[in-house]
Amino acid sequence: MPIDSPYRALLDALPQRERRVEIDGVGTAVFEYGAEDAPAIVFVHGFRGDHHGLEPIAAHLPGYRVIAPDLPGFGGSDALPHATIEAYAAWLRAFVAAEAGAAGAAPAVLGHSFGSIVVAHAAAGGLDASRIVLVNPIATPALSGANRVGSLLALAYYRAAAALPERAGLAVLGAPPIVRGMSAFMAKTRERPLRAWIHDQHDRYFSRYASRRSVLEAFDASIRHTVGDVAPRIALPVQLIAADLDDITPLAQQHRLRGLFPDARLSVLRGVGHLVHYEQPREAAAIIRRFLAER
Repeated sequence: MPIDSPYRALLDALPQRERRVEIDGVGTAVFEYGAEDAPAIVFVHGFRGDHHGLEPIAAHLPGYRVIAPDLPGFGGSDALPHATIEAYAAWLRAFVAAEAGAAGAAPAVLGHSFGSIVVAHAAAGGLDASRIVLVNPIATPALSGANRVGSLLALAYYRAAAALPERAGLAVLGAPPIVRGMSAFMAKTRERPLRAWIHDQHDRYFSRYASRRSVLEAFDASIRHTVGDVAPRIALPVQLIAADLDDITPLAQQHRLRGLFPDARLSVLRGVGHLVHYEQPREAAAIIRRFLAER
């Protein structure tokens, strides 16, 4: 039986809308939270997730209009013809430009994990945004960083899924023990109800992708690129939200990343790892509010 969200009451208090749009020929599922005339923030989720993952932060941002598309190839969105980081960035620029045109003002744009890479590359290429927020940003190359062993294991896993026949490959990608292992590795909370809910979220939404090809191409994009690749080219104000227990990017590298941007500030959350959006959404939302209130 699905476990209900600990943030459900806050989320249900917000007006919610669903729609589907075509962005450069890609059918895109879009989910909105908050009043239609409120200041807008576009949320971009991480690898293998969908819009559900960022709902807890949206729940703590009443007074804003959160626009959360499913990335191409994941959730309810169609796949890109070829899922390179350049293609993801171009799709996001087109999506945000359409939203800015409809709202009459450029929105802020937030990216989590792999979403931080997509947002950064889009911003370096002229994203029509007012500000950038990167949560658990990917600052180090996957195959040469502190978590190199884990990244090599993940690479072997995805290569095995690619080498197998289609049905067997899909079974490997969605294998419950693998998904649970990933979830247990990332979750840091000691609160059993919260930990159980995080695992349930991953069980329900971590394997919703358009095809085996789309998830394998997205993984390849996620390990080949970082936010730091393009940080010096991003002139927009940037807020980084990092975590002291993040196994994907060590805190020292987040401080180094901040220095690569022309205009960035770094906030560090304690006692949490790569799942800030699940474990400390209220604290993340407070940082976002302060950042967006800056003159």
